Amino acid sequence: LRTAIELKKFNGTMLYMPSYSEEIGYSGVKIVSIHPDNKLENRKTLQSVMVLTDAKTGEHVALLDASLLTVMRTGALSGVATKYLAKEDAKSCLIIGCGEQARGQIRALLEVRELSHIMLYNRTAEKVKQFVEYLRNDAGWKGEIQVLEHPDEGVPHADIIICATNSTTPVFDGNLLTSGTHINGIGSYLHYMQEVDVNALKKCDRIVVDTMEGILEEAGDFLIPMAANDFSVEEIFGELGEIVVGKKKGRETKDEISFFKSVGFSILDLVVAVSIYETIAN
Repeated sequence: LRTAIELKKFNGTMLYMPSYSEEIGYSGVKIVSIHPDNKLENRKTLQSVMVLTDAKTGEHVALLDASLLTVMRTGALSGVATKYLAKEDAKSCLIIGCGEQARGQIRALLEVRELSHIMLYNRTAEKVKQFVEYLRNDAGWKGEIQVLEHPDEGVPHADIIICATNSTTPVFDGNLLTSGTHINGIGSYLHYMQEVDVNALKKCDRIVVDTMEGILEEAGDFLIPMAANDFSVEEIFGELGEIVVGKKKGRETKDEISFFKSVGFSILDLVVAVSIYETIAN
């Protein structure tokens, strides 16, 4: 579990995420600062570094800018979830929150599904404009882009919904979900944050998480309704890893509504960091 320190005076949060893999022979610590008010001064709201250590010798062999690393590993994880949980013929996607994390999300999603229609919502128009430019120029995507005034406009028409905000209140009305929709919720990472409401949870046929340990400590999407006795941990189908290795099944019918919730875990950062480091070192 990560250690979170809230910097209330500055409306910020510090996250410390240690990890160790005996198999690959490295340990590491990722340090993340999240300061939402930075956007008022045109600074990055999320900044991160990772210290990579040779487990055999204890030498600190690399210091990585982990902001991109975080975007990559979080996007990749949602890409895997989408592969197993979204319907095969998914064509439309609603993205709620068009910041840095959303870029990794859509990039990975485009690797596993052929989209023709992407709907965008963000509280600030500038972020949407930048994201459209990213889709066209960096991702090279040529499909239809629709900018929404409110997320609820797109929910009934979305095969896939990506929630990538740090909202403390649900970002769409779960009652509007239609059959066959898959949701990736990756933005909320603290117990008081909530992107997905209890109505959405109740409509889901399959709820999958990255790690049960992390979810039960940090995911307000579940912890808030659990505190109100509106949701129970037994309603969570299982971890994504169980589906990947064949212990449990992914989507079984076209009409299922599914939800993948991730708060992130540090072994993902370690594996990606080692891959980057060894590629450069060799």
